[in-house]
Amino acid sequence: SSEVLEAIENVIEGVLQSLAQKKAPVLTVANRTDWRNIEFKDSVGLQMIPGCTTKQIRSDCPQSARRFALMLKILSMIYRMVQSNTYATKRDIYYSDTLLFGSQSVVDQIINDISCMLKIPRRSLHVLSTSKGFVAGNLSYTEEDGTKVNCTCSATVFTVPSNVQGIKNLTSHAKFILIVEKDATFQRLLDDDFFNKVSPCIMITGRGIPDLNTRLLVRKLWDSFQIPIFTLMDADPHGVEIMCVYKYGSVSMSFEAHHLTVPSVKWLGLLPSDLERLNICKDALIPFTKQDENKLTSILKRPYIACQPLWKKELEIMAASKLKAEIQVLTSLSSDYLSRVYLPNKLQFRGWL
Repeated sequence: SSEVLEAIENVIEGVLQSLAQKKAPVLTVANRTDWRNIEFKDSVGLQMIPGCTTKQIRSDCPQSARRFALMLKILSMIYRMVQSNTYATKRDIYYSDTLLFGSQSVVDQIINDISCMLKIPRRSLHVLSTSKGFVAGNLSYTEEDGTKVNCTCSATVFTVPSNVQGIKNLTSHAKFILIVEKDATFQRLLDDDFFNKVSPCIMITGRGIPDLNTRLLVRKLWDSFQIPIFTLMDADPHGVEIMCVYKYGSVSMSFEAHHLTVPSVKWLGLLPSDLERLNICKDALIPFTKQDENKLTSILKRPYIACQPLWKKELEIMAASKLKAEIQVLTSLSSDYLSRVYLPNKLQFRGWL
């Protein structure tokens, strides 16, 4: 906490020095969304380069003066929370003055900018985000407030903790971790008691694009247990994008890559080549939209695809057919095909990439 307080004090000192010299204060933040500031490293994923380009948030410019003021406002809130050892969610910060902030996304962006500017992980700023991800299966742990969570004893779903950093005493006999793209598939596997039938496993879903807490938990489980991590996604560009976020990270959070990415993640399904292999009826597949085509073209150009020739091959199958499929397409073979046949076979015969 002393590091965080010192970092904030340094920023404010810079503002005061500018004022003393009768200059307009400026805050300098990294261009977090610029691909030119990103390098790909096989062992880490997408990470920000040390000498990345920056942008200035000026107090004397009409376009950025408001943002400058909001950054100082949130810095003061973080400073007070760190001093008093209290926490707030991003929503708490937004609702503390909705008229001032205008929208939740403004608060989210500023907090990420501050985290990047101070080079301090967001959770060390005492700002938590409400988790949307779920976890189930062979896992138990203790939350920071002492609450014991045992996912093992039932088919109950637990929300991913909002303070992943604070959980301890993680225990599991799981043989692997399965990341499931969508909530509906996750619930279906729970109903089929999948995590007990094949072999003990931990199941996680970010319910679409994963939030920070879900990604932190996947990374924490990898660090704790070092067991295989598989992904179960739709065979479409959006599903591939989500899998890449777990494995290699995202451009906007590349400054935190070391805490968030798990480059050992494997693509278990649904593979575009599976659709032909399983003789899925063409009528059950969905034609590409223009958006799908653009997304796939952009993924194929990304630096990590070059070191994944087998992934590239699958993406090329998808690009050639211009067809996509949801995991639910397997129910056209039988209602429990996913948990009874597809996943057990994939795991037994190493059908992952």
